[in-house]
Amino acid sequence: MKNKEEKKINGDYTQLQTKILIRTAVVLFGSLVLVSVTLSLLSGRFSNAIVGFLEKIYQDYETALVVYIYLFRDNKEWFVVAAAFVSFLIILRLYLKGFTKYFNEINRGINALREENSEDIALSTELASTEKTINAIKHTLERQKSAAKVAEQRKNDLVVYLAHDLKTPLTSVIGYLTLLRDEKQISDELREKYVSIALDKAERLEDLINEFFEITRFNLSNITLEYNVINLTRMLEQLVFEFKPMLAEKNLNCVLAIEPDKMIHCDVDKMQRVFDNLLRNAVNYSYENTEIFIAVIQIEDMLHIKFTNHGKTIPREKLEYIFEQFYRLDTSRSTANGGSGLGLAIAKEIVMLHGGEITARSENEEVEFEVTLPLS
Repeated sequence: MKNKEEKKINGDYTQLQTKILIRTAVVLFGSLVLVSVTLSLLSGRFSNAIVGFLEKIYQDYETALVVYIYLFRDNKEWFVVAAAFVSFLIILRLYLKGFTKYFNEINRGINALREENSEDIALSTELASTEKTINAIKHTLERQKSAAKVAEQRKNDLVVYLAHDLKTPLTSVIGYLTLLRDEKQISDELREKYVSIALDKAERLEDLINEFFEITRFNLSNITLEYNVINLTRMLEQLVFEFKPMLAEKNLNCVLAIEPDKMIHCDVDKMQRVFDNLLRNAVNYSYENTEIFIAVIQIEDMLHIKFTNHGKTIPREKLEYIFEQFYRLDTSRSTANGGSGLGLAIAKEIVMLHGGEITARSENEEVEFEVTLPLS
């Protein structure tokens, strides 16, 4: 098992090792052949040919034989060594030249990474493991580049949405305050109306700013959860009670199904933010004169908290993006319903920090958000 893991980490270069072994054997064999040829040349017919050549020079066979013995036969070992050395250098040069192409291929692969070539990098069969590694690096760099572009776009979106969502209530505040300043003859009733509207818009402006600060804090900081054991039953009962005015405006009935004194381990403030957002979302998008149902079910060591309301069915393609920052079902970005499109994104961040998950389902004019949390 250990060898397999090491092989996986270091790469499988079996083919390359085999090729190196074969080429090494060829080098040794070639050297031996050249040495054998040299030995054969220094004896037999070649020696006779040398003696005959020397005899023509010295015009005496005995003298020619003595010169041959002195120059060649007595120095045969040196000739063998020289032949072996030369043959080794020649064959080694050819041997190394064959491996140079592998480094050239790897260099081309690295250059392709630098040039951001869209096609996968192809190397020799012997370098299959290196090819796989380089392509894995290439794909990782591409994903990182894509993620960086998305992050940059999100940052730009934050500026655009901030400007858009803050401008509407701010314009209203400025408009009504201007009316109060410019109109000299204004009734107390109208004055109270203008002040009330300006205050509502200012509070709306404050809520939006708080949401933007909140999502930025969750994205850019390392959030430390402050865990406590809390009574989930009482938390949800208190939440429903606080929403009574909002429920009354649309004549909604909120039903809570949970066992008495159900305890849970979580960060109270952050989890309360999640439940507040889900119930507010249910109220905003419910049909009038309908019922909102909150159910808490324990399955083994997981707790499932479901918020169900009756409203317009959310298309499946929109459900896939509903937890993304700035995403709103209201594409016109009207502030009549919902917030800036950050509430569900914040809720998802909080739930994930608790080791849980949040999902959404919608069909037959029914919308359900489910929060799953570990009990421990």
